[in-house]
Amino acid sequence: MSRVARSFWVAAPGRGEIREVALPAPGDDEVLVRALFSGVSRGTESLVFRGGVPESQYAAMRAPFQDGEFPGPVAYGYLSVGVVEEGPAALLGRTVFCLYPHQTRYVVPASAVVPVPDGVPASRAVLAGTVETAVNALWDAAPLVGDRIAVVGGGMVGCSVAALLARFPGVRVQLVDADPARAGTAAALGVAFAPPEDALGDCDLVVHASATEAGLARSLELLAPEGTVIELSWYGDRRVSLPLGEAFHSRRLTVRSSQVGAVPPARRSRRTFADRLTLALDLLADPAFDALITGESAFADLPRVLPALATGELPALCHRIRYGAADAAPAARD
Repeated sequence: MSRVARSFWVAAPGRGEIREVALPAPGDDEVLVRALFSGVSRGTESLVFRGGVPESQYAAMRAPFQDGEFPGPVAYGYLSVGVVEEGPAALLGRTVFCLYPHQTRYVVPASAVVPVPDGVPASRAVLAGTVETAVNALWDAAPLVGDRIAVVGGGMVGCSVAALLARFPGVRVQLVDADPARAGTAAALGVAFAPPEDALGDCDLVVHASATEAGLARSLELLAPEGTVIELSWYGDRRVSLPLGEAFHSRRLTVRSSQVGAVPPARRSRRTFADRLTLALDLLADPAFDALITGESAFADLPRVLPALATGELPALCHRIRYGAADAAPAARD
């Protein structure tokens, strides 16, 4: 008897399809997970769907359980929540998060799944990978009590950063985005909102996540002397120009990258990737994060949904994918 699952693949740039894939029987230290939900990380997955990952970044962009190679065919994704159907007794029946692509069932090492806390709904836990990125960004940024902070770019990552900063005492935090619809999201997260032209300046710190040249330039303009921009955007194969003349040097400004693929050096001696993901899941007990889930579709609709997300025809922060009994079948075949 062979086990069969269904998986979403980018068959070629701009074209997705659902394929049947064979599953191995789980070993002693492995688990079989049945997916309940997964999340589409719109920025990164749109880039992959369009075939926009630069060849020089194929290794850096590889997802933990990616199947296939860029630009395609490739199965890509990293926001999956499911139930352990087979595996060690301590995990059997538990709801878990895994950095796995969009697939109905999958077998992974038991160490690759993290139990979802009882106070976090499975439907919200798909945000864990994004909140983990936000945690890493704030470890890099190291904001202080009383700092004046702007988050430029109200996408999935920027909103997650803003939501965490809203918890810092005495911090002035403002979410900055060109889309006025993000004002409602900011209010739900408990932070102020402004369009770029009205954003408050004199910032000690700006976290940039708009993935636009204009957004990065505006981030520099918002800084106080000796301020820092933490750059979270991923530009793929696009080149950006930056105004490093004018007052950049005289104001002693800093632009520093942050990337979730590495724990910041100041934390490495006492924090692991597992620690970071566990913290992200704990933080998702806050229902304010539900504001980041802006749509939902059935797994079977992914070949039609992802093109609409990639072009912006379907606006979204996190678009959630739900899995039902029909999606999971056939589980086994003679």
